This record gives sequence, C-alpha cells and structure tokens, in this order.
Amino acid sequence: MKRLLIYLFGLVVLLSQSSCGYNSMVEKDQAVKTQWAQVQNSYQRRADLIPNLVNTVKGAANFEKSTLTDVVNARAKATSVQVSADNLTPEKLKQFQEAQSQVSAGLGRLLAVSENYPDLKANANFQELQAQIEGTENRINVERNKFNTVTQDYNTYIRSFPQNLFAGLFKFSEKPYFEADAASQKAPTVQF
Repeated sequence: MKRLLIYLFGLVVLLSQSSCGYNSMVEKDQAVKTQWAQVQNSYQRRADLIPNLVNTVKGAANFEKSTLTDVVNARAKATSVQVSADNLTPEKLKQFQEAQSQVSAGLGRLLAVSENYPDLKANANFQELQAQIEGTENRINVERNKFNTVTQDYNTYIRSFPQNLFAGLFKFSEKPYFEADAASQKAPTVQF
C-alpha cells in the first residue's frame, strides 16, 4: 500500500510538471505556426507583384518571351505548392523552397535581361515594381530568419529533458528549418 502511494504521488508530481511543459510546447508550436504564416505572407506579396511586373515588361519591344513565360510558370508552380504549418516536414519544406527558388531565379533573369532595354529601365512603373520586388526579397529573408529562430527555440525545447519525455506523448515533433539553396554553395563566376 505504501509503495502504491509513493507511485501515485510520483505520478501526480510528474503530471503536474508536464502541464507546464505542455503549455510551453503549445506556445512555442504556435510561435512557429505564426512565423510560418509571416513567411507565406512575404512570398504571397512577391507572387502578387509578379503579374504587374510581367505586364509592364510585356510593353517593351522585342522582350524575350521565354523569360516572361518562365517567370509566369514559376509563379504558378510556387503558388500551387501549399504547405501548412500543422504538417511542416523536411520534404514539404524542401518542395516549397524549390518552387520559390525557381521564382527567384526567374525574377533574377527577368531583371538582368531588362538591362538590355533602356526604355524599360527608364519606365517609372518598372522602376517602382523592381524596387518593390527587391524590398519583398529582403522581407522574405527576414521572415525566413525569424522562422528559423523560433523553430530552433521550439526544437530545442521539445528535445530538452524533461520535455522530451512528454513531447512524443503529446505528438510534438521537430520542425524543419529553411536551408540555403544547393546552388548558393557554389560561388558565382564573374567575368568582365
């Protein structure tokens, strides 16, 4: 009987400790979800700017149609890849990142090719859209960094003792991080 009381007391103490850990896990999980929404919001802003940029560029004589098509197709693919904060997995985040990287690459080519068109470069609408896209790319980077920070906080918390004992029990699992594109590991070749 005494042994049973000791076990019950230990169980009560253990459960009372887990409620504080559980609530913190919920808070940190919500922080990851909120920051994920901010990341998506920034990417959505970029996606919303692309049609205006494409329409402005279409007016330029002899502009490379394939470059415009690539940007439009990349945008369509990127907006079709939907990743929920509830089921962030490394595979889904990688798929999302790859789709967004194609948009970035397409925009980069579009802006680089536009240098060959003085009338386009002088167009006030084009200049404004270019500035907005550059600002949006900076916002995306900031939000991705914040996402990685709150994800690190969450992952560290659920892997620390004694929370790691309860994280699996309550189905809290690690979240993936944004990582650098594989292509960014190689320094670009600069030719003059």
